[in-house]
Amino acid sequence: MGKKHIIETNQEELIKEKEKVEATMKKEAKVKASERVAEAKVFVSSSYNNTIVTLTNHRGQVLAWKSAGSVGFKGTKKATSFAASRVAEAIANIAKKLGVEKIEVLIKGIGAGRESAVRTLVTQGLNIISIKDVTPIPHNGCRPKKVRRV
Repeated sequence: MGKKHIIETNQEELIKEKEKVEATMKKEAKVKASERVAEAKVFVSSSYNNTIVTLTNHRGQVLAWKSAGSVGFKGTKKATSFAASRVAEAIANIAKKLGVEKIEVLIKGIGAGRESAVRTLVTQGLNIISIKDVTPIPHNGCRPKKVRRV
């Protein structure tokens, strides 16, 4: 173990650091105030392993996102409908802070969290305009392998 280095800071340096932190906080508050959005889109991507919910404005610019892993679930628990409902609850709270009143929901994937995420958004008090399923569907697929000759 080495020597412990103690750094002494004087009052002037502390005041300067405090001013920097306050300035950044004011900038963030201004940005948040300008991001007030009346209508937004919520993308729910539900796979066999995880559920990701993204909140965007009407142009598709991301305002916030959460996944089952970022909310605190690990391993196979991320794929459950309970985890998806917790993720949707977190996004609904963020949407309320941003002032979102109406949302469009676009669902992609075939996981267990599809319906529970939408139900949670409804129960959190967000006004849902439309629900759309945008899961990609192959219309003819890849060319099959040639027949094996023995």
